[in-house]
Amino acid sequence: MDKSYAIFSDIDGTLVSFTTHRVPESAVRALAEAKRRGHQFFISTGRPPQFIFNLQQVESLVDGYITTNGALCYVGREVVCEYCIGRDDLMALAKASDELGFAMVVAGEKDIVVYNTNPLVDKVFYEGLGVPVSKYGHDLSLLDGQRILQVSPFFDVATEARVMPLLGHCVSNRWNPLFTDITNEKANKATGLKAMAQHLNIDLAHTIALGDGGNDAPIIKAAGIGVAMGNADEATRRCADYVTAHVDDDGLAKALRHFGLAGSGE
Repeated sequence: MDKSYAIFSDIDGTLVSFTTHRVPESAVRALAEAKRRGHQFFISTGRPPQFIFNLQQVESLVDGYITTNGALCYVGREVVCEYCIGRDDLMALAKASDELGFAMVVAGEKDIVVYNTNPLVDKVFYEGLGVPVSKYGHDLSLLDGQRILQVSPFFDVATEARVMPLLGHCVSNRWNPLFTDITNEKANKATGLKAMAQHLNIDLAHTIALGDGGNDAPIIKAAGIGVAMGNADEATRRCADYVTAHVDDDGLAKALRHFGLAGSGE
């Protein structure tokens, strides 16, 4: 492509393999080539900043971050936008957690708390995502004085439907059948994309967003080009302009080559 593009990539299942917890070498090479061609590269993830520790292979290439499903976006040390969960909504979630017995991971601006933890949390976060949640505290008072960016309750869709009406200003961003990410109602990856584009004077028509889960659907729809991974769920695939290969079959690299951002198009 003749014009410079801004590439926005999800982490888990898009940039990083669920199997190896690493970025495929094909993606590293493709992103490095895209950068040499003058394109920009941004992360777009549901992970809070404290959980972004698996990008060493491409960290030097990243121009900015959409984190916690758009609740916190930043470039270097500069915060572009931040949307927090109110204390009343946090306490309503804690009460529901106590009464219904589900665990939840709470992301403050500095610290993480795993509330009412159970073995499922460690299994999903550590085995599935490589996040060692067992090292975090369990008392919500550890977050006193901190802004709350996201709460990830471990409950099914039926319990989600029961709990969400208890919250005044929150939205659910589900991308896993075992848990969802709850943020301020103003936050999603699309609002993060738009905030980044405005802040950095990026033309939305010259953005490309790649993802594999339900929380990626908003940014895939909002970007100039929306790409779903081959391992994406069917609903996310339907949102996309293009469906690439599986993350473990060089999906990201193939998508960038297809659109001429990192080599010849297909």
